[in-house]
Amino acid sequence: MSVPSSDSEFVTRSDTSVYETDEPVLYAVEAGIASLTLNRPAFNNAQNSQMTYALDAALRRAVDDDEVKVIVLRGAGKHFSAGHDIGTPGRDINKPFERAHLWWDHTNKPGGEYLYAREQEVYLGMCRRWRELPKPTIAMVQGACVAGGLMLAWVCDLIVASDDAFFQDPVVRMGIPGVEYFAHPYEMNPRIAKEFLMCGDRMPASRAYEVGMVNRVVSRDELEAVTYALAAKIATQPRMGLALTKQAINHVEDLAGKRSAMDAVFGWHHFAHVHNELLSGDKLGGYDAKAMAKANKQAAASEGESA
Repeated sequence: MSVPSSDSEFVTRSDTSVYETDEPVLYAVEAGIASLTLNRPAFNNAQNSQMTYALDAALRRAVDDDEVKVIVLRGAGKHFSAGHDIGTPGRDINKPFERAHLWWDHTNKPGGEYLYAREQEVYLGMCRRWRELPKPTIAMVQGACVAGGLMLAWVCDLIVASDDAFFQDPVVRMGIPGVEYFAHPYEMNPRIAKEFLMCGDRMPASRAYEVGMVNRVVSRDELEAVTYALAAKIATQPRMGLALTKQAINHVEDLAGKRSAMDAVFGWHHFAHVHNELLSGDKLGGYDAKAMAKANKQAAASEGESA
C-alpha cells in the first residue's frame, strides 16, 4: 500500500534572517527576583522567534530556581516592545526551532497551515504557557507596548508603567481582529476594548490605569525602583501561597470564558490572514514594519491635531 505524498513537501521557504545579537533576552537574579530583559533595543524589542524561545528558556530557568520568588519582565532601551517582528533583518519566520509544544514544524507547510501552526506555537501557545507559570510575574513597561508587546505584558500578573508608556493594538488596519493572544475584553471593559481595537489609537498609561489594565503608573525615573519594591514585597510571601493565588484567579478568568474566547478569535485571526492573502497576495494586508510605523506616526499626529 502506498502512502500519499504530503502537499507540504512541495513547499520550500528560505530563511534569510541575520541576528544582531546572540542574547535577545538577558537574565539576572538578585535578592530572589529574576530580571528578564528583552534585548533588541535597536529594533524596539520587536519579537522574532529567537527572542520568543530565549524568553521561554529564561522563564523556565527562573521557575526551576528555588531562590527566585518573583520574575520581572522588562525591555532594554526606549521601549518595552514594538510587537512582533514584521520587518527587521532578524525576522526568522522561516527558521525551524526546537519547539516547546507539540505542533509540527510550520516552515514547509502550505496555505493557511503555515501561519496557523507557527502562531499556535510561538504566540498563543507560548503566551498561555507563560501566563500559567507558578511564580508571580511583573511587567515593567516604558515607552511603546504595541500589538505583540501587549501579549508579553498581559501574560504577567502585574503591570507597572512609566507615565510616558502607551498601549496600542493597531492590527485592525491589516484586517485582523487583534493580536493572537486575544485578552482585550478581559484587560478592559468590552466597550473600551472595541474602541481600542476599532480606532487603533494609543492608550496612554494614565488611561490604562483607569480601565484596570495597569497596577501603577509612575515617572520614568521611578519606574525601576517602584517595580522592584513591589517585587520585593511579593517575594516575602510563601511560594505555594503565591502559586495557588495565581492559579485561583487565572481559573476565575477562564470560567468567565477567557480561554474559549481566545480559541475562537484565534480562528478568526487566521481567517483574516488567508482572506488578506487571497485579496492582496500578502497575509498582513500589505503592511510591513515600515508601513505600520508610518501609519502609527500619521495617526498619532492626527490625534495631536484633534486634541
